[in-house]
Amino acid sequence: MSKDHLSEAQFWFQRIAKTALRALHILGIVGAGGGILLGVNDDIWLNYWILAMSTGAILMAWEVLRDWQWLIQLKGVLTIVKIVLLCLFIPLAAYKPALFILILLLSVLVSHGPAGLRHYSIVHRKQIHGKKEIKG
Repeated sequence: MSKDHLSEAQFWFQRIAKTALRALHILGIVGAGGGILLGVNDDIWLNYWILAMSTGAILMAWEVLRDWQWLIQLKGVLTIVKIVLLCLFIPLAAYKPALFILILLLSVLVSHGPAGLRHYSIVHRKQIHGKKEIKG
């Protein structure tokens, strides 16, 4: 069996693990987003924020370790842009709701945009395909 080929059990484990991580990430985003958009005290939604940031970091690491080319494809580049926008929460605290909405819209574009957009390489100036993805 080649290094890139997964057994059926490995495939299903990775698929379920990634789906579970994504579900927890969305839960964290919803909880933190509600707090941000409604102007609720941080201590009420902080655990959701921690959940969103930790699962987001794990999902990003998963993609980079799976295939470094993710970093030069639009799906990776836009994820990095979202992290930069998150960092602006500190100096531009009054704009947190607007920044959150922008990050959310970028997330939808990355997740649901056509493959030609997600797989477009900013280095190669064309669509590139890396290793086969485990959806989830």
